Amino acid sequence: MASQKIAILSVYDKTGLLDLAKGLTEQNVRILASGGTSRMLREAGFAVEDISAITKAPEMLGGRVKTLHPAVHAGILARDIESDDKDLADQNINKVDYVVCNLYPFKETIAKPNVSIPEAVEEVDIGGVTLIRAAAKNHKRVTILSDPNDYAGFLKELQSGSISEASRNTYALKAFEHTADYDTAISGFFREQYAGAGDKQLTLRYGANPHQKPASAFTSEGALPFKALSGAPGYINLLDALNAWPLVKELKQALGKPAAASFKHVSPAGAAIGLPLTETERKVYFVNDIPGIEDSALAQAYARARGADRMSSFGDMIALSDVVDVPTATIISKEVSDGVIAPGYEEAALEILKKKKGGKYLVLQIDPEYNPGPTETRTVYGINLQQHRNDVEITPKSFTTIITPKDGTLSEAAARDLTVATITLKYTQSNSVCYATNGQVIGLGAGQQSRIHCTRLAGDKADNWWMRFNERVLGLKWKKGTKRADKSNAIDLLVSGELPKDGPEREAFEAVFEEVPAAFTEEEREAWMKQLTDVAVSSDAFFPFIDNVFRAAKSGVKYIAAPSGSQNDGPVHDTATTLGITFVEQNVRLFHH
Repeated sequence: MASQKIAILSVYDKTGLLDLAKGLTEQNVRILASGGTSRMLREAGFAVEDISAITKAPEMLGGRVKTLHPAVHAGILARDIESDDKDLADQNINKVDYVVCNLYPFKETIAKPNVSIPEAVEEVDIGGVTLIRAAAKNHKRVTILSDPNDYAGFLKELQSGSISEASRNTYALKAFEHTADYDTAISGFFREQYAGAGDKQLTLRYGANPHQKPASAFTSEGALPFKALSGAPGYINLLDALNAWPLVKELKQALGKPAAASFKHVSPAGAAIGLPLTETERKVYFVNDIPGIEDSALAQAYARARGADRMSSFGDMIALSDVVDVPTATIISKEVSDGVIAPGYEEAALEILKKKKGGKYLVLQIDPEYNPGPTETRTVYGINLQQHRNDVEITPKSFTTIITPKDGTLSEAAARDLTVATITLKYTQSNSVCYATNGQVIGLGAGQQSRIHCTRLAGDKADNWWMRFNERVLGLKWKKGTKRADKSNAIDLLVSGELPKDGPEREAFEAVFEEVPAAFTEEEREAWMKQLTDVAVSSDAFFPFIDNVFRAAKSGVKYIAAPSGSQNDGPVHDTATTLGITFVEQNVRLFHH
């Protein structure tokens, strides 16, 4: 067997090729090359042999078959072991030490306007990918160069006598990334071309904004776990739907009751489980005219989820844990909403939803048995970020470590409400704090840089929710024909204390009433707020200062769950004790971005 080192060169990008060949020649490396690479080297005066010198077979099929031969790949894949040496000797094949290869410009080709499928097919490299993968697989012995930027460093090491293990490892990683990126581009192109032939890809109207085109949803393994029964999803619709669905699925699993969520801009506006509604709750949530709601726990759950924060829920994406029935669909038909995702729909309920928005309302059906893999990846500014999916399970049993009071206990209702709040936080943009009572979210602060601002925002929403139950709000005299959205807006102005005093906004406010309500006085507000109690609060990370506890207490909070770890844990816990609040350690941080 020959002792001379052998290099196989087959490159599309010929940057630095002549300098590389010169360095290889100076080190007495035998150079084998194919096609255009061989011609360029020969024309430059280098001693180069065609691949056919070892394959004993000519290039064929217009150059599509050049290096696909045992004489090439056995030489690359052979290891320094006795059995491999014997196999090579029996076939009179020499080991290959260096492979220099990069691939056809598939990305550049498909970036051209109106590129055809035949044009793209011609740029699908076969032999090059095989060379690279074979050499990278055997990088313990073989050096693979797929990037011309590495030629200079390689030659410097070659001149010193050998290529280090660290360099071979680095080159191999780069080679695997090169072929992975290449295959991703190819699969992406053909996924777009053949989207109608399968269920792995869904073309979206546009991305986060109308100018962000093209946009798509796809999976690299198996079919998409959902399908559109009506309407066409957008990018943000799916961001909301695919965050909202696991939330309600987990609520149902944790608490054993149907669950619903109202999602806006990748955070919940509300979430709830299905508990019976009082007559007052039906009126507050605008569902006192829904036939059959008393028999539908799913409809009750959505009424609560939508009713938590009607202003934020305007134009929501809805997630429902169970098969959608007619009462639930009837509520949805009356609200301004972008779409719904659920595991199924009763035939009559689906017909109701299909009529919404002139037939364009988005109705997604998801496979309830679908479970994503343990790893999730996203791309930000061209950089891939990867992490283990947040698969921590939250149940009422998650709240057994009571910090204060030392002899404190949690009622079943308190553990339920902490579960609702905490699972909701798991799918809320951080920082986030959630207030819950009676199996539903009543206030959520999402995406704030400061913890106290989360607590205040969520607390203010909880206060507004409770003020809507005041008899003065329940007795508002609306003008006939006032729309639900206008009612919600007017109520929000009234209960939040943001009533305009004069001008066009004041005129618009007064225009919806038969009798214009007076603003709440501070005394009225304080007296009513004192009646709100037994509220549970959960935080996605520790409370760093006591101001959070004081703010929570103002909204009737009696239970707080949060991770520990702050240097200020002692004062925070002491403040909870002083205010009569049970503080529970929730030992998992739940940041969500």
